[in-house]
Amino acid sequence: MNKNIERLVNGLWKENPTFVLMLGMCPTLAVTTSAINGIGMGLSTTVVLVLSNIMISALRNLIPDRVRMPAFIVVVASFVTIVQFLMQGFTPSLYASLGIYIPLIVVNCIILGRAESYASKNPVIPSLFDGIGMGLGFTVGLTFIGIVREVLGNGSVFDIAIKPLNDYHITLFGLAPGAFIVLGFLVAVMNVVRRKMEAKGRPLPEVQGCLAGDCTTCTLSSACTGKSMVHVKPQEIPVDPKDVAKPVPSTDIEVKHADNQHNTEDVEEAGRASSYADEMLEGKGEDE
Repeated sequence: MNKNIERLVNGLWKENPTFVLMLGMCPTLAVTTSAINGIGMGLSTTVVLVLSNIMISALRNLIPDRVRMPAFIVVVASFVTIVQFLMQGFTPSLYASLGIYIPLIVVNCIILGRAESYASKNPVIPSLFDGIGMGLGFTVGLTFIGIVREVLGNGSVFDIAIKPLNDYHITLFGLAPGAFIVLGFLVAVMNVVRRKMEAKGRPLPEVQGCLAGDCTTCTLSSACTGKSMVHVKPQEIPVDPKDVAKPVPSTDIEVKHADNQHNTEDVEEAGRASSYADEMLEGKGEDE
């Protein structure tokens, strides 16, 4: 299979961001109350993902390794701002429906994950197809969840009423718990399909590379820039047995005891002075 086509299939099926990698759960659960919202959120994320992959891949040899994550965020934030202004101008109703989740695309782990694990290590064209595949996979996932929630929760699909379901819809699926229920059901369906394919002798390849934490079987190891996971062994700090439990010197106890005695005497003396002052005031009052 062509490498570019493989990247498309990879995002749509093998490493689907929603149902396999479980990434981008915040917009997945929040904005999928309808199919239109799911498509709008998915396509806007796809545009940002494709453009950021192209830019980061083109600049991969110029971005210093120490500041690569801040540089990635700046690139992504620039494209998110452009998409946000375009949606605000041309699709104001969709922009109002998605709300705060449009600027939150900046910190979407799908975009930053692909920038770190693929775009920063591969040429522009493969990074372009990787962004398209992952973006379309995310869009398909959000659309499926939105369709199920809209049909069961509102009795409609793409704002078109379905007569039998329109009168007997389940309000729960339009609320937050419904998002978890639908997502869990669709993930279970995906797992059943994977097991059936494994039983037929055609298993889907497991997730590899940076997302799985396995560099030995990664197909991108030849293009990797040398970043690897560093396992730091905790060092044992030597402890002197003499310092474990030191007895408190008796002089400290005596000093503290003496201080307490002085404090008690000061309080008693202040009490006597206060009583004497009260007696003097009472005596003056009687004389008057």
